[in-house]
Amino acid sequence: RPQREHAARVSQVDAGLNFYTPHAPARLSIVWAHRMEEVAREVTNDGLKPIPEFFFQISYTLSELPPDAGYLHVVWNRSLTTRKDPEHTILKFTAGKGRYVGTYLIWNQLSSGWWGEGEVKFFIDNDPPDKPTICGTGTEDYFGGAWGFVMDNPADMRPTTYSTPFLGYPQALFDPKSKLGPRPPAHAFYRWHIPDPIHFQKDLRVTVQALGWWPTGKYQPLTDDIASTAWVYLSKPSRVPELPSLNDRLPR
Repeated sequence: RPQREHAARVSQVDAGLNFYTPHAPARLSIVWAHRMEEVAREVTNDGLKPIPEFFFQISYTLSELPPDAGYLHVVWNRSLTTRKDPEHTILKFTAGKGRYVGTYLIWNQLSSGWWGEGEVKFFIDNDPPDKPTICGTGTEDYFGGAWGFVMDNPADMRPTTYSTPFLGYPQALFDPKSKLGPRPPAHAFYRWHIPDPIHFQKDLRVTVQALGWWPTGKYQPLTDDIASTAWVYLSKPSRVPELPSLNDRLPR
């Protein structure tokens, strides 16, 4: 453990970037700076099968930190939206000053047709419920896409996935699972707010709507299964919500 007057920081190269290895295409890594002061980390396996091999590497530097160096917090949430309440909460923090730096979404599509019209909203420092400081133009736009992600596949309307350093749509699942039959479409997205961090002084709430289209061309609130992970730096350590039970975290 480092002494209290020092802190360990995760070794980083352009923290927050994705690193893609052409010779190992299944690997996509991301590295964040993390302030640690006499903190232990525990890794557990909640899966249904034992993990025969587990590899890890810890790189750190003992150094003096500026007084305003933030503490990294990672928050997971999952919800089933409804037509009456099509809003999923990505983050709700009232812990004071901080900086929001990343979003990862797993979107299980339970409705037919287009589903990605919902706005991503950032309610900053006591914003009223209907007036967020930042209100996006749609889920696809927030993650760097457009036109339903299907410009290259107009015949079957399947989306085109992509990955860039700061945002991407790396996974779109449509085909049936082996021996399990049909599955609902699932989509995975990320966005790292490295060039455009979102600062707040008092509190922050981040949401996304599940919205599609009616055949008449009007907005349609959807019932979808959305899971999210949020990355945020806070000026002081704060407790994050406990993870729900395994049954509440199992994928569809």
